Amino acid sequence: MSTSSTHPNELLLTRVFNAPRKLVWEVWTTAEHMPNWLPPHGFSLRVEQNDFRPGGKWRYIMIGNGVEFPCEGVFQEIVPYERYVSTDGFPEDVEGVDRSKLPDTMVVTTIFEDIGEKTRVTIRVMHPTPEDKRRHEEMGVVAGWESTFSNLDRYLVTLA
Repeated sequence: MSTSSTHPNELLLTRVFNAPRKLVWEVWTTAEHMPNWLPPHGFSLRVEQNDFRPGGKWRYIMIGNGVEFPCEGVFQEIVPYERYVSTDGFPEDVEGVDRSKLPDTMVVTTIFEDIGEKTRVTIRVMHPTPEDKRRHEEMGVVAGWESTFSNLDRYLVTLA
């Protein structure tokens, strides 16, 4: 996974998966698949809402050590099999977390590209401020995505 960016508010994550783009897109955007790969190691996932259309809302609950961590957003743009744009934030019902340590709502663009028979996924997380980016990084977002990407690698093998 690479994590470079030249913008002070942006976190850029890139990974190539050994699967065709259509399969990666379907697994990435379909609620039934998400619990099998999206939660990082040590967590589980409950999808409460995934209305995958422009203006549709999503809400996922990450569960670790018996604590629930909700996150939610709104899909802003969807270009099938190419990219989607969504907000991503932590709702007011996050419990047991110091809200001052959480980043404000971000805009996330996820891009899917063919690399021969493989698929490159690029996630561009645009934070409102450099401070929000720093808070997000301090939460362990990069390590979390590394774990998630490894889960996705393993899950895609089961579907091939």
